[in-house]
Amino acid sequence: MMQMISDMLSTPVLLRALVVGILVSLCAALLGVTLVLKRYSMIGDGLSHVGFGALAVATVMNVAPMAVAIPVVIAAAFILLRLSGSGKIKGDAAIALISTAALAIGVMAVSMSDGMNVDINSYLFGSIISVGKEDVFTSVALAVVVIAVFIFFYTKIFAITFDESFAKATGTNVGAYNMLIALLTAVTIVIGMRLMGSMLISSLIIFPALCSMRVFRSFLSVTICSAVISVVTFIAGMLISYMADTPCGASIVCVNIVVFAVFFAAGKVLGRARR
Repeated sequence: MMQMISDMLSTPVLLRALVVGILVSLCAALLGVTLVLKRYSMIGDGLSHVGFGALAVATVMNVAPMAVAIPVVIAAAFILLRLSGSGKIKGDAAIALISTAALAIGVMAVSMSDGMNVDINSYLFGSIISVGKEDVFTSVALAVVVIAVFIFFYTKIFAITFDESFAKATGTNVGAYNMLIALLTAVTIVIGMRLMGSMLISSLIIFPALCSMRVFRSFLSVTICSAVISVVTFIAGMLISYMADTPCGASIVCVNIVVFAVFFAAGKVLGRARR
């Protein structure tokens, strides 16, 4: 096992994927707790589909994918908030509307080209080897910004997560902080799609948060536990992917499923003990 880890660390492609993956896992876990508690966890799935559409169009047009995907996904996140906030379209309906439209646009763009190429497949299902040197610098910089912003505004995010009405009454600009969460989520989705793929990236947001909520009660403890679970499951998933030659994203999700089952059982035991 140690030899295999040493081999992974000595391989530039795998080392790049590991660095980016750990940072993306941390970002997703931190934001996932807030998104799950606000009952808006599927925003990750919706934005990932938007990211696929943007990346597909950019690849077909031979334009830098990240440069196109980041502003498009951010704009989609803001549109989702405006639609759900207006009350005319509920949050889940707004996500379904935008995600299916983006998927259709992406598939249409690919169908009008020479067909589904390797890059598009990696965006759909994730690929370790798709993480290039330029992607690493961009992803690391963005991930560090996301983590730093979350820590800096932690108290405000905590306030709007549990009671928006009270936060608004105390003078907190709830709309601005909701926009901030949407912005951070959009950036996390885009930088994580290379590894996890658009179909699986939302698992990094949902699973760790749900696992930690089965055992812990306070927001801080849930957030810390979620971050630890996210990083550990990512590394374990990468090891399985490397050893068994399986898709990286799917391997990570399978590890998350096993961990969720363990935490679910632990939560049941703890619940009985508390009673």
